[in-house]
Amino acid sequence: MRPLERIGRYRLERPLGSGAFATVWLAHDPGLQAPVAVKVLAENWSQRLDVRERFLAEARLLRQAGSGRVVQVYDIGELPDGRPYFVMEYAGCGTLAELLAGGVPPVPDALALTAEAARGAAALHEAGIVHRDIKPANVLLHTAPDGARRVLLADLGLAKSLAQASVLTLAAGSAGYRPPEQAEPGAGIDERADVYSLGAVGYALLTGTVPGPPGKVVRPRRLRPELGEDVERALLRALEPDRERRWPGALAFAEELDRLAAGPVRRVRAGRVPRRPAGRRGRFRGAALALAAVLAAVAVPVTVAAHRGGGGPDTVRITDAGGRVTLAVPAGWGRELRGSGWDPRVLGLVAGHEPGLVVADDLSHWSDPAAPVDGVFVGVSARGGVTARVRALTHPGCRHSGARAFADTAWRGLVRSWSGCPDGGSVTECALAPAGGGARPQVYVQVRQRGDDGATDGVLRSLRVA
Repeated sequence: MRPLERIGRYRLERPLGSGAFATVWLAHDPGLQAPVAVKVLAENWSQRLDVRERFLAEARLLRQAGSGRVVQVYDIGELPDGRPYFVMEYAGCGTLAELLAGGVPPVPDALALTAEAARGAAALHEAGIVHRDIKPANVLLHTAPDGARRVLLADLGLAKSLAQASVLTLAAGSAGYRPPEQAEPGAGIDERADVYSLGAVGYALLTGTVPGPPGKVVRPRRLRPELGEDVERALLRALEPDRERRWPGALAFAEELDRLAAGPVRRVRAGRVPRRPAGRRGRFRGAALALAAVLAAVAVPVTVAAHRGGGGPDTVRITDAGGRVTLAVPAGWGRELRGSGWDPRVLGLVAGHEPGLVVADDLSHWSDPAAPVDGVFVGVSARGGVTARVRALTHPGCRHSGARAFADTAWRGLVRSWSGCPDGGSVTECALAPAGGGARPQVYVQVRQRGDDGATDGVLRSLRVA
């Protein structure tokens, strides 16, 4: 079957992601002269009337919500083969899961983001809808034409009207974000189920981890000591197993989060970074740093088709979400991309949100040192300091192959390599600075590949930072 090039009047550009039931495409709407997202039912489910109806119900519920805090549906249609599709607003700044991939945001930002997501849920509840699957991957980030940040709820595939939800008998939701009443068949739910999920989202944004089972959640301040008692209290109230003890609704939770975000936040003394709990340190230390920058435990890999060209016949050129970082990688590596940035704190540098991306043939195994993966992580550090951090990196289980200098017309810097790693391949750590003598921006690059570091220099020579 020929790959799709158009759906209706919409010209497809690349897949944004796919799941068991549908694929979402980035497309261009010539009428609006704007990017849109097109969701198409998977071919293998097209004959299942129940799945088809659930797919169409999602579009109707999104339309019913009618809120600027929920992804908007513009159009609905059917392919020649009978598969339904619907056209949605495109949020071009990624998801909270991708934001988390760059490290936990500052406390006020995490609180404000959770509050905005809660207001989106409140809009759904006002429209008589319970989401049932709020998690970081289903919360989108978008920049409005006036430059303001917007937080949008998406993916209502499990959503129900509150009238239906009161008598639901089937379990639904995602582990870690699912309230106890939603995990057990036979229990009706209400909007407080979404409050629990929102509390779990806030917990993930503030600690970098998914909450434990209901009633066994580790107190957030044990994972991030600078959190205040009032912040911890607000999260744990949302995560109460007994829904009668939770916040009465998403709006009440949002208002408390806004109050906390506007207030003073107790900080750790300068120079100290909150210690990670025992058991969370990876033995593959350098890879764990890149992992913390690009893959959160809750993240769902998003497959992206990179555009060919500019890097030779056997390469693909990759660009981050902000258009700041570009590089060329071997064609087989360019299967999956996350380009929403990183937090240099994971490398021991000053915290912040900087341009960055990770591209690999299999992002789902990027964190596994024993899994063979070919890919590259790139993170920009506007404040420098990368070289010292790269000198300090180690890779237990690998054999250090030495260090060397790198220089071309754009970059100069340090390259350190390890071979014989648990996956049978190699890891290369690089610290780059502008070749013209400027100290900043500096760039951290990590390359994982099945063979030796033969592809590294080509990747570094192709790198450009705007």
